[in-house]
Amino acid sequence: MASQAAARTISFTPPAMKHARMLLQAAGLGPHPVKPLGACRFFAALLCCAFACPLAFAGETRIELHLPSGITQPFILTEPQGAPVASLVLFPGGSGIVARTGQNFLLRSRAQFAAHGFLVAAVDVPSNHRQGLNAMIRGSEDYARDIAPVVAALRQRAKVPVWLVGTSTGTISAASVAARLQDGEGADGLVMTSSFVPVGGPAPPIPALIDPAAIRIATLFVHNKEDACGTSLFANLAPLIARFSSAPRKALIAVEGGLPPESDPCDALSRHGYYGIEDQVIDRIAAWIKGG
Repeated sequence: MASQAAARTISFTPPAMKHARMLLQAAGLGPHPVKPLGACRFFAALLCCAFACPLAFAGETRIELHLPSGITQPFILTEPQGAPVASLVLFPGGSGIVARTGQNFLLRSRAQFAAHGFLVAAVDVPSNHRQGLNAMIRGSEDYARDIAPVVAALRQRAKVPVWLVGTSTGTISAASVAARLQDGEGADGLVMTSSFVPVGGPAPPIPALIDPAAIRIATLFVHNKEDACGTSLFANLAPLIARFSSAPRKALIAVEGGLPPESDPCDALSRHGYYGIEDQVIDRIAAWIKGG
């Protein structure tokens, strides 16, 4: 059971060090460098950090939950300053491996979510899937069971609502956990950003893995109308939204624009990852969650 999971704190990164590391990564330095910025854009980011980067969050901790099954489920906990208004479980897309997907919209924005007063848990892959997650794993009962202790740990830390937030293929994970964990074990709300809506292809769509009608919590969809990823086209989103027929509160936030893409259409630094409009998107997500 989730309550039987043992937790171990792995590391702590003070906020000032985190921002310095992000800038080093942006410059192509550090242990996990992101795509290097040009000199002008790097120094613009440096100036931005000097005046705007002190976001209101208390710090980060990597935690490993050791489950009775023998599996270890790690996550990165980002804490707000002051009492949290809600807790978020973030499911990045791609392989789901945090060290390889650091540019992912949710991962690079977790401090901004914390600045809105959210206690944020960005989940890494469980120890039995160190090579990464595919659609079948993300949509499985076993994976949902691995996430249950994360939800329980957040509830133990703060008596506030817990929301599941997925992006891209991470929406498979978020929807599956929402459908499979219920009756006090599950979450209070769901946010689906850049939802996985393939038409054809090898990966099964979300309704082939779980029944969206089984999800009975508030559900927000967020999508860029200009998303050019073939498995996340805005034109294919409406049928998925319609399948969430049991959600007591449901909405779509459709956005447009962003900076010129610096990655493939299905990767993070594009319309698919809200590149350049992160603040706008996060502000609207936060307002919708708090408005409930």
